[in-house]
Amino acid sequence: LSCVTFPLLILFPQQSGLYEYKIYGGLADCPPELCADVYMDLDFRKQWDQYVKELYEKTYDGEKIIYWEVKYPFPLSNRDVSFQAFCFPCSFSPGHLGTLTIVSVPQFPEKPGIIRVQSYKQSLAIESDGKTGSKVYMYYFDNPGGMLPSWLVNWAAKSGVPAFLKDMQNACRNYSK
Repeated sequence: LSCVTFPLLILFPQQSGLYEYKIYGGLADCPPELCADVYMDLDFRKQWDQYVKELYEKTYDGEKIIYWEVKYPFPLSNRDVSFQAFCFPCSFSPGHLGTLTIVSVPQFPEKPGIIRVQSYKQSLAIESDGKTGSKVYMYYFDNPGGMLPSWLVNWAAKSGVPAFLKDMQNACRNYSK
């Protein structure tokens, strides 16, 4: 597993002081189709992602909306976000699975004691590494809200994303559809 994160403070300044991240990573022995299946399988995600408290999909007005409650360590309050995920297959590049874009939406009511993440953006592209694995490109930003100092949020994102990719690689190795 290899992963490099680049804070994009200069290119995409946020008034919050939080970074937007661009991540390049490699997942050896995990082909793009498998990575996408693991990433989008919400029930399986509950098994391998230690930060999932709740994760499910509902249909509102004919659109599938995902609700995700994220576990935060004590004494912090959990966060939640509701979003729509759009997967766009890519036909112009062989071995390139395409991109997944996630945008926040307000369909799920807020829960007491849980802080709603208002600003969450993520895009993911997965392509073959030319062998048996995948190259992963991710853009990521979220503002977890609450009274967390921006330096703490930035540190958690910078260290958490590589750990997430390692967990995802392990999940790919244990996945059976």
